Amino acid sequence: MKINTHTLSNGIRLIHQQVESPAAHFGMILNTGSRDEAAHQQGIAHFIEHVIFKGTKKRKAYHILSRIEDVGGEINAFTSKEETAIYASFLNEHYDRSMELISDILINSTFPAKEVEREKEVVLEEINSYKDSPSELIFDDFDELLFDGHPIARNILGTPDHVKSFNREAIFQFLQDNYHTDEMVLSSVGNVSFEKFLLLSEKYFAPIPARLRTEKRLPFDHYTPGTRRVKRDTFQTHCVIGNIAYNAQDKKRMGMVLLNNILGGQSMNSRLNLALRERNGMAYNVESGYTAYSDTGQFSVYFGTEHENLDRALRLVNKEFRLLKNKQMGILQLSKAKKQLIGQIALSSENRDDLMLTLGKSFLLYNKVDSLPRIYQKIESITGQQLMEIANEIFDERQLSTLTYE
Repeated sequence: MKINTHTLSNGIRLIHQQVESPAAHFGMILNTGSRDEAAHQQGIAHFIEHVIFKGTKKRKAYHILSRIEDVGGEINAFTSKEETAIYASFLNEHYDRSMELISDILINSTFPAKEVEREKEVVLEEINSYKDSPSELIFDDFDELLFDGHPIARNILGTPDHVKSFNREAIFQFLQDNYHTDEMVLSSVGNVSFEKFLLLSEKYFAPIPARLRTEKRLPFDHYTPGTRRVKRDTFQTHCVIGNIAYNAQDKKRMGMVLLNNILGGQSMNSRLNLALRERNGMAYNVESGYTAYSDTGQFSVYFGTEHENLDRALRLVNKEFRLLKNKQMGILQLSKAKKQLIGQIALSSENRDDLMLTLGKSFLLYNKVDSLPRIYQKIESITGQQLMEIANEIFDERQLSTLTYE
């Protein structure tokens, strides 16, 4: 399917893919996240995600939610370290309704004081729920260990004290400082022509005054490996081991994606799942992950196991690291790994909601979107020697950090 792009006069970029489907997906993706907060603003990017639905100049909170849900659609939002998104899924006939609503939320939110105070309690409960889930909390604490002292290290949710301090003035100040039109992408996947999508975008988003980003993010450049053990009253020992990794622009990024998938990706036949769970019954959850940021990245392996099995589990993880560092994958083995990743990407592209967000993120970051055949070509071009080189850089035991809840 053809992908169309355009840039509005205020700098907002558009990307649209027309597909044969009764359902459509539209979202606004913004290059602003928790790493853009000042020290006293920790958690405000995520907090805005909550309160931005609480009222505009012409709608109350109930009417915002009902506007999409009354016609069977859904509206949602998320905040990451570097991105904020507001998006909706709906029937194609409701493009105008959905785009008008999201523009109203973006432009005209009033953040009523009573709603701000009420939503603080919701976010505080969200923070408490994370504290009750060590398998999730450990990743936030690992970021603090890995990116010590840098804004990337901060928990996206913020701290209770920071959340309690937020008010309307603080919210409007963050929006003024960080919501830039040249860092916004309107992404759409649905059965509507690009001409109609462009007309609706001009109608609802072109009136936003241009506001261009002038300040660059504080780069991360001071990684020091560390080991930390935390005493927690848990039934399992939880462990994360990892390293900084390649940024989103690095030529080795795709090789890292493939290597991560081989080691501990979503499939049950990943090396770590076979080693820890299938062969030794030492873990129910074991996974690896790779996240690429604009100027750095993060690789990690997580597992939960019985307290007495921690050392053995760590030895098994390190054994898999050594195998990938020291033994080049054979042609057939490498071919199977590539086909697996290509198949996963192909299947995920059938989820049109995810596709809309993927298109938007790619256009936001790279100002282009690679076609699926081009992505497959990049994967096929990765060599066994390249994977070994990546493994020796990322799995270098002298550079690994470890965090354990025990």
